Amino acid sequence: MVLNFWASWCKPCEQEAAELEEAWKFYEADDEVVFLGADYVDTEPEARAYLKKYGITFSNGPDMGTKISQMFRIRGVPETYFIDQNGVLYFVKIGPFVSVDEIKSIVAQKLP
Repeated sequence: MVLNFWASWCKPCEQEAAELEEAWKFYEADDEVVFLGADYVDTEPEARAYLKKYGITFSNGPDMGTKISQMFRIRGVPETYFIDQNGVLYFVKIGPFVSVDEIKSIVAQKLP
């Protein structure tokens, strides 16, 4: 699982939006990797506009009351957590991704 914390007001989040979507499209058909977005401290209209603007198609939802981000103890956005098939956190990326290949290389660490 790739769990990405983001917000519509976050400029670095905009830098990685296309890379996350492209990586999701790469893995989508295989059903081996799930991408989830957690919208952090945002409003619904702005969040929906952000998802539409960047063509994000993987599942996203609001982090109501910051319960999810508190559980992961995020420091800010963007932050992305990679969780293996056994529910074990194996990698944390703080800040934006620089390429699709960066995302794929982290995911590949746990794919058979």
